[in-house]
Amino acid sequence: MPHFSEEKILPYSAQQMIDLVSDVAKYPEFLPWCMGARVYNRRANGFDADVMIGFKLFRERFTSRVTQKPGRGVDVDYIKGPMKRLYNHWIFEDQPGGGCLVDFEVEFEFKSKFLDDMIGSLFEKACHKMVTAFEERAAELYTIS
Repeated sequence: MPHFSEEKILPYSAQQMIDLVSDVAKYPEFLPWCMGARVYNRRANGFDADVMIGFKLFRERFTSRVTQKPGRGVDVDYIKGPMKRLYNHWIFEDQPGGGCLVDFEVEFEFKSKFLDDMIGSLFEKACHKMVTAFEERAAELYTIS
């Protein structure tokens, strides 16, 4: 099962990054391959979301449950779609000198062995691109003083 994790320090607060990652409805504006997003079933600590992903001939909709952990992070648990398993989480820790530590982890497995093999070979590169997209979006949204 493909697994990816990345840690880095960014010059934004943990809460700014939680807000950014939690704003799933805006993903099509900046996230590669994200063609659409819909947020519903809002709760005090999260919501459910459908995200449409497209790459070449591949187009799929994923439904996930997003749980916000104020001041700590965001967990995304798979509900339905073409996967057997999909889980990702973001942990954000404010740093004493400013900024925050970002700890991102994702793992997935498609129901289809063909898709698993096809996407799996590109998985690490795609994850780096996704993390970079969040980092660039944060730079657009948040002014560093």
